[in-house]
Amino acid sequence: QPRSFLGCYSFTNHVLSRLEDNGTSVHVPTLTEALGAEFPGASLTTTAGTDFISPDTSGIAEAVAATQAAELAVVAVGDLAGLFGAGTSGEGCDVESLQLPGAQHELVEAVLATGTPVVLVLVTGRPYSLGAYKGRAHAIVQAFMPGEEGASAIAGVLSGRVNPSGRLPIGIPNGVGGQPGTYLAPVLAWESDGISNLDPKPLFPFGHGLSYSRFEYSALELSAPQIAADGTVEISATVTNTSDRDGKEVVQLYLSDPVASVVRPLKRLVGFTKVGLAAGESTRVTFQLHADRTSFTGPDLQRIVEPGEFRVRLGASSEDVTLEGSFRIEGEVRVLSPGRHVLDTPATVSPVALRAQDPMTAGAPAAVMGGGL
Repeated sequence: QPRSFLGCYSFTNHVLSRLEDNGTSVHVPTLTEALGAEFPGASLTTTAGTDFISPDTSGIAEAVAATQAAELAVVAVGDLAGLFGAGTSGEGCDVESLQLPGAQHELVEAVLATGTPVVLVLVTGRPYSLGAYKGRAHAIVQAFMPGEEGASAIAGVLSGRVNPSGRLPIGIPNGVGGQPGTYLAPVLAWESDGISNLDPKPLFPFGHGLSYSRFEYSALELSAPQIAADGTVEISATVTNTSDRDGKEVVQLYLSDPVASVVRPLKRLVGFTKVGLAAGESTRVTFQLHADRTSFTGPDLQRIVEPGEFRVRLGASSEDVTLEGSFRIEGEVRVLSPGRHVLDTPATVSPVALRAQDPMTAGAPAAVMGGGL
């Protein structure tokens, strides 16, 4: 259903879906059409499987039969945006469970049970629980709602024509009762050991994403061990494409404040930049972190920079702990004037000489989970 590529407030889903002709106003190619164009000459079979909302499972048997006869199954599931219950996602379309709506979970389970390799494509307006499918699907593509050219974009990722570099802007939950909550959590909202019998961590964390390339981080360096309460520290690392495929990596800088007068998140994204690297190429990424980026609203409701130790981490997601370092802010507590503080973390990228491809690090593409930063 090509309408699924469009969000709730698109004209197609917001207005035309209420009219008798139920058109799309613009041509929105289906995923079948896009795959046909992407793989000319390939034998493609499309089955409906099941609807977005209906509990009817009568079409699943046809999907299973088609999968058993195929070399590969692309299973597209997710949402159809609407208003106030007219869709599975959108304004006024809330859910009690993060399991795929309708009978789509049953469809995915039935197709996975055939043993045929499965690529799971999620065209969704919210992050659904994927814990039941991880390790069983050969690849997972989180496409969200990619718009009228979404089918072509997805087909390009599946064929390898496009090397994905998107990163998740929200965590993907493990269980159906989980929450697609923020990674900005204090200790007691993130740890389960000794606190709860349930693990609150997401299946795929904020910032996560794979591609057909692989990258390594090394040589973390901070320009100073301590700075003033209005100073700047430079945080640098080398990023290397260790694969045999050109690609792009989103380098992410996270900040932690272990001891503060107000409980702070375990980590907070304070900078990121996307770098393109040829196979075997390295680059030096440097972030300029101003002390203002450590600020928060204190107990007296003033925004402050507090002295103390701050920890930084450079990596590929909010849970990637590849490189870690620390610095201190010295001096007295500094009160920031309203609207007068630094809100960004500039990044510079400096080329590093090409190195020979290491044959031990070259290999087949990994599964994909993308969309976001």
